[in-house]
Amino acid sequence: MSKAKGKKPQRSGSNVFANFDQQQIQEFKEAFTIIDQDRDGFISEKDLKDMWASLGIVQDDKFCAEMCKVSPGQINFTAFLTFMGEKLQDTDPEDVLHNAFACFDVQNTGAINQKIFTNALTQLGDRFSKEEIAQMYDVAPMKGDSVDWKRFIKLIKYGGDFEEEA
Repeated sequence: MSKAKGKKPQRSGSNVFANFDQQQIQEFKEAFTIIDQDRDGFISEKDLKDMWASLGIVQDDKFCAEMCKVSPGQINFTAFLTFMGEKLQDTDPEDVLHNAFACFDVQNTGAINQKIFTNALTQLGDRFSKEEIAQMYDVAPMKGDSVDWKRFIKLIKYGGDFEEEA
């Protein structure tokens, strides 16, 4: 087989920045900057340990080393963004999430009562612990005492908080 002259080899993969809008990239950049405690442009084990300490949590070196193993090389912003994109893509498709949440919103209000939602999460499927429930309610968009599940889906899928739709 002969190669065509003048053609450069094509790189596989895609531009990770094309997967996010500017607001999402800015939010990830802010998160990266918070984690990059020594501001050298890379996330290291020491950065992770210092970040956890700033949150009042003492993590051992082994834990931080395991977190750094997600990347084959140094974790710069592009690697961080790639990792976050992969994590967000590991969720169910938006229509699947929509159908699952809609099962608990029988009146089609866009909200699921917190008690009903908690019961579902602790009694059905992969059951949530009390700690996981608390963490979820710390970030879940609420409408009174109910979860705004349409905004919650956007938070799960795209990682940002979205204003209530009119």
